[in-house]
Amino acid sequence: MPKVPSPAGGVAIAYDVTGSGPAVVLLHGSVLSRAIWRAYGYVDALTAAGYTVVRIDLRGHGRSDAPHQADAYTQDAFVDDLFAVLDAEGIQQAALMGYSLGARIAVTASVRRPDRVTHLVSLGGSAAQQQGSVDTVFFPGTVETLRSEGMEGFCRAQGLGPDVTDRRDRGTRTAFLAADPLAMATLFTATESTPGIPEDELAACGVPALWMAGDRDHPRFEESQEAASVMPSARFVPLPGRTHAATLAPSAPVLDEVLPFLAGTVAHPAPTSSPTATADPHSPTSTSKETR
Repeated sequence: MPKVPSPAGGVAIAYDVTGSGPAVVLLHGSVLSRAIWRAYGYVDALTAAGYTVVRIDLRGHGRSDAPHQADAYTQDAFVDDLFAVLDAEGIQQAALMGYSLGARIAVTASVRRPDRVTHLVSLGGSAAQQQGSVDTVFFPGTVETLRSEGMEGFCRAQGLGPDVTDRRDRGTRTAFLAADPLAMATLFTATESTPGIPEDELAACGVPALWMAGDRDHPRFEESQEAASVMPSARFVPLPGRTHAATLAPSAPVLDEVLPFLAGTVAHPAPTSSPTATADPHSPTSTSKETR
């Protein structure tokens, strides 16, 4: 698997490339890895539709380096990592598709370098300030638990102890236990101080954008609607009955919107104003949630 040093601190970023055609970059959420996209069928669907799929392990995750410094997990650093991968592969423009943390990175990259982004897909994402989001998404005291009890304590606090029997829960537990607890604690600490993307910057970003969120995913449902209403070439599509954890699966209803959007076969009507929804404490692979 190729790795590229990021201009942001020299952190080695792992990634892989599959298929041929226009590039689509997939950016996972926190405490996960690029594996989530293949597990839920996104890679096969996109390559079958004629796209080159680039999956990146975000810094601190998967096979990428996991620094423990507080300044290593800024949006600037994540965006530098993304473009370092594209530059290494000679990709001048790509569609960006992200979930949660990955969605925020995709939005930030689109606002800062719209010349390099053909389409933006935000799944369970937000452009809002992130203060207080970590304990809302996971559980109160997330960072303290990671520092004192590691990934085992993090799993237990979400009902994912060693005695879980459900197949998806066990898969989630296995994925979480592979993470570096100090890197996750540092990431979540940085997340708490992540500022919102100014409305005027969103309004100035002409990248075609598709925002999707579950109608039980609060406050991201409302935040996604709000961002889509500000961006000039954006639309919002609700995912009925889904919490934040359930955003990606099953993938068929998501792909039913994403594939025509990437192909340019859907219009971009002006978004409507926002309703309401509720957060769930569980992950996309099962019952455990993750940050943006």
